[in-house]
Amino acid sequence: MTVDIDSERARDSAPAVVAARAGGRRRPRRRWGDRLLFAWTWLIIIWLALPIAVMIMFSFNNPHGRFNFTWVGFTLKWYGPHLLDYPSLTTAMENSLLVAFAATVGSVVLGTLVGLALGKYRFRGLGTANLVQFAAISAPDIVLASSLLAFFVTLRVPLGLPTIIVAHIMFCLSFVAVTVRARVLTLDRSLEEAARDLGAGPWATFRLVTLPLIFPGVLAGALLAFAISIDDFVVTSFVSGSTQTFPLWIWSATRNGLPPQVDVLGTLIFVAGLIIAATSALLGRRGTR
Repeated sequence: MTVDIDSERARDSAPAVVAARAGGRRRPRRRWGDRLLFAWTWLIIIWLALPIAVMIMFSFNNPHGRFNFTWVGFTLKWYGPHLLDYPSLTTAMENSLLVAFAATVGSVVLGTLVGLALGKYRFRGLGTANLVQFAAISAPDIVLASSLLAFFVTLRVPLGLPTIIVAHIMFCLSFVAVTVRARVLTLDRSLEEAARDLGAGPWATFRLVTLPLIFPGVLAGALLAFAISIDDFVVTSFVSGSTQTFPLWIWSATRNGLPPQVDVLGTLIFVAGLIIAATSALLGRRGTR
């Protein structure tokens, strides 16, 4: 009887042993595939970051003249008073920052309301609203730029800084709305209902309950809108008139050479973006904890 039980146990454990041995033989293949995927991912990251690294490196270059294409020597003078040697470049950078901040504020306010409406309510025309929203994101920039130019010309609106701000709000709005809507869809509606049951009005419920819950989506949409706005070229070139922004100034100056101040300003924008992204990530982790 003991022999029969032992033989049955051996038969039952045989498939497990075979599976374990087979799994042991497959593990090196999985590890090799993971290493290959890990290496490929880092190659893509390095490839994408290489132009930024070159820009940062040449912001410390000391060229003779405006052609900053050959490494001459290391210097820090471009990060001092020499940064303002080109008043037109400084004005263009100020215009870009002004447009980016205005477009971010406008698109966040409007996009948050649109995202709330699309995420919380079901109404006639919801599918059409979603279609228009994603069409504005996927449409080529040249289509949006020509449409906005025709719109402003038809209304006889003078082209300049106000038209740039309006145009940037229009194409940033959809990105904010999509981001906020994705966050709204994950909300627990019982929290808002509990706030109303406790006597909170619509505004108090939104300010104390809804807004803190969707704030990560609002912040992500704001960062995305700012990044899209500050480096836009196609739409801005159509509706800018005689106003120059940072990308437009770079495009117009390429014939005569780009001074190191361009690389310095690009480096400062990149570092500021990294600081804002790291700060938002840390705040998000603290909020999660």
